[in-house]
Amino acid sequence: MKTAILVDGAFYLHRHHSFFGKENSSDPAKVATNLWTHCVKHIEKNSDECLYRIFFYDCPPIEKKLHHPLTNKSVDLSKSPSAIFRKSFHKELIQKRKVALRLGYLDDKNGRWKIKDPKIERKVISGTYSTEQLSEGDYIFHAIQKEVDMKIGLDIASLAYKKLVDRIVLIAGDSDFVPAAKFARREGIEFILDPMKKHIREDLQEHIDDLKTTLPNIKKPNRNRDLLK
Repeated sequence: MKTAILVDGAFYLHRHHSFFGKENSSDPAKVATNLWTHCVKHIEKNSDECLYRIFFYDCPPIEKKLHHPLTNKSVDLSKSPSAIFRKSFHKELIQKRKVALRLGYLDDKNGRWKIKDPKIERKVISGTYSTEQLSEGDYIFHAIQKEVDMKIGLDIASLAYKKLVDRIVLIAGDSDFVPAAKFARREGIEFILDPMKKHIREDLQEHIDDLKTTLPNIKKPNRNRDLLK
């Protein structure tokens, strides 16, 4: 039995940071190894199941120069910590056995500067927090991913239609993939969702065969609302 594992990259990295903390999420090599370990744990030991491939979907970082909205200074996004991490992380991933990197792109033309911390942003909007209290590091340039969800959906459909695998494990947390999941199941493919202990919507739960994560059972303070019990 062959199993393909598809990983929504932005979702995985966000959950990895939330679950393991900043200190354990800053080393590209370590995070790539954690991803590999997380995925292969889905392959049942002492069975005829084998890994077909791990597909990781992400976007390369934006590397253009922009002017900061607060200081008006030129900012080289290619030298930002997040861009440096992403590029190194992708290099680490492609060296892993049976890992395929699928890249979309970030729509930088329609991107915008925004306040990094959502809590502070809400306070600014409500008028309880002054913009004069903000510093240069409180801002981040945000751009929407393009083609990532489409590539995930197409790969699910292709794997199922061509009967390349018997089981698909999707590591993601939203319901954008419901049509693809329904198609795979109609083609006789077992469809497993790993939301990395994040609560999922009922419409996604309805169209999967099982809900399973390989994250360890670590109790973290103040995160009980976001973890499956």
